[in-house]
Amino acid sequence: MSVRISSPDDYAKLLDNYDTWLFDCDGVLWRGDHMIEGATQVLDMLRRRNKKVVFVTNNATKSRKSYKGKFDQLGVEAHVDEIYGSAYAAAVYLSTIVKLPKTKKVYVIGMGGLEEELRDEGIAFAGGTDPLDNTLEPFSLTDFTLDPDIGAVVCGLDTQINYKKLSKAFQYLTRNPDCLFIATNEDSTYPSAAGLLPGAGSISAPLRYALGRNPVCTGKPSSTMLDCVKAKVHFDPKRTIMVGDRLNTDILFGKNGGLTTLLVMTGITTEEEITGPNPSPIVPDFVTQALGDFRIVENAT
Repeated sequence: MSVRISSPDDYAKLLDNYDTWLFDCDGVLWRGDHMIEGATQVLDMLRRRNKKVVFVTNNATKSRKSYKGKFDQLGVEAHVDEIYGSAYAAAVYLSTIVKLPKTKKVYVIGMGGLEEELRDEGIAFAGGTDPLDNTLEPFSLTDFTLDPDIGAVVCGLDTQINYKKLSKAFQYLTRNPDCLFIATNEDSTYPSAAGLLPGAGSISAPLRYALGRNPVCTGKPSSTMLDCVKAKVHFDPKRTIMVGDRLNTDILFGKNGGLTTLLVMTGITTEEEITGPNPSPIVPDFVTQALGDFRIVENAT
């Protein structure tokens, strides 16, 4: 059963017990382009206390460099080497784990951030933001030539998704048995400033259904994302806490990695999912209303 934290002592104890703090971003630090109240002050407080701060996001629309720009725009201190996104994890998975040959390319269903991370890892790609694939013109197999150099299809959030991209990806995945099927993440939705919108998992869903199989997922809750963090950040899992707003990605990610988990209620998860008649089987260690609640520690002194 989750522990509801509310008193200054509760928050102070968490601050004392954990040296490394992993944060989801959307729904925890901000919604859309607006900071959640108190989040900036709490991040500053953690840094003053010499805590390691790491940002772990399933947002694949931005590269780590572009994400740094968003932090800057919102007035939040962050460094590129503290930011780990699912697009970066997908690129590292291809370059380092499966070691995609340099002669091979990736067909992208996704946006510029995913392309930038692939480019930084030296991986060639097609599709994505290419104007020829961003069209509502009908797709015809008779006009399609299979590119033999495509060795993987990577699917992330794509706000320009269309039938042509799905059809091309389907052809590569069905006509080349060695073609890898990778999803940056499988979030069904994501929280925008004005409300929920379909997430990357909803973009890859037609392919999963058509193929009758699931992709390798490189974002949360996959261990691939944590492996990326471990490769760069040295931390003791027993003194590390994962803070998130979604049970089936953030909290499950932390639990899979042997980390303590803290759920905030400023994003996706509803109270009913925790205390309702049919609660989620994924149970966070701690629950608080918002990250800004930690300000009570300094206000009480």
